[in-house]
Amino acid sequence: MRARSRAGAPGAGHAGAACRRPRLGHAAPGGQPPQRGRQTDVSGRRFHRRRTRLADLVHRGGGMIERLKLRARLNAGIRDFFASRGVLEVETPILSMAGNTEPNIDSFHTDFSGHVDAGARRRWLRTSPEYPLKRLLAAGIGDCYELGRVFRNGEAGGRHNPEFTMLEWYRVGWDHLRLIDETIALVRMALALVGRDASPSTISYRELFRQAIGVDPFDGDEAALRAPLSDIAIDGEGLSRDDWLDLLFTHRIQPQFPDDRITVVIDWPATQAALARIRPASGPGESPVAERYELYLGQVELANGYHELADADEQRRRFARDLAVRRHRGAEEPAVDEALLAALAAGFPDCAGVAIGVDRLLMAMLRTPRIADVLAYDFAQA
Repeated sequence: MRARSRAGAPGAGHAGAACRRPRLGHAAPGGQPPQRGRQTDVSGRRFHRRRTRLADLVHRGGGMIERLKLRARLNAGIRDFFASRGVLEVETPILSMAGNTEPNIDSFHTDFSGHVDAGARRRWLRTSPEYPLKRLLAAGIGDCYELGRVFRNGEAGGRHNPEFTMLEWYRVGWDHLRLIDETIALVRMALALVGRDASPSTISYRELFRQAIGVDPFDGDEAALRAPLSDIAIDGEGLSRDDWLDLLFTHRIQPQFPDDRITVVIDWPATQAALARIRPASGPGESPVAERYELYLGQVELANGYHELADADEQRRRFARDLAVRRHRGAEEPAVDEALLAALAAGFPDCAGVAIGVDRLLMAMLRTPRIADVLAYDFAQA
């Protein structure tokens, strides 16, 4: 799924959005960097007070209404942006027979109570529209996008809401590098709505690590990866190399991104490919890389894009690896999307795709750290 393995919450991501892979949060409390995993502040009496206290609702009413008007202008701007470029808006199902196998994302599900002619009674709320959009691409729909609600279980807090808005689009015949320019153009369109702009820069994952913390993320051993995090209390038991890289990115690199600049990070480790293609090593001393990018506005992750994997057999292997990780963790194992695999096998076009967490984009536009500030009602008030 389109969440960093494509944040967002966003995640995702979801930025989520995003945007794709939720950050691992193993830092201890008490002045340490905040946890990025499951966060909840919606239990007991505090939840009841937040949901029902009329004074709070009246107090935030004026500002909330203005922010909802901005959201409406952003949605209209997104639709105008794609209409002018000949990209078709589509709607795909929110409930699916298949879930998200990504180990760091949990899905909501429900059991259908009516008569079922075929297929499973259990249905999953989508964590992104990626799979049905790809089925449409395989059917020949061409360039398309969807702007809609997605859901991720266990993600609630300052930057995360279990229900959020995602924009996802695909360009046939493009690779991820070409799609970067269009993603930047869309973000700058959004910033113009609030009288702002930001200049972009692009850097590889490897060069970013070298410049920011003096570590080679491809060749450095685990001790080298742990050293920059020595001042943070981390329970390292069971953490993989990618987990350590993720912690470094979250706590040491991402905070260094300049304000009012769009930073695009390309050429991620092949082990973090998710649903992206892998480019072989280009020469001696080089490593295979995932053909994907992440886009940040300041320190906020907004977008996650791929040169999309088109190999059904490789995709099935990646699903199997995901499920093995979930099994090891004792997590639920959702059904694999066989319809997606069939679409890939039938013939999937060369294309690139990207997802943006619209709530995260609004947060970045308004420079607010709280997702509740851009929603009519967050999870605690729904």
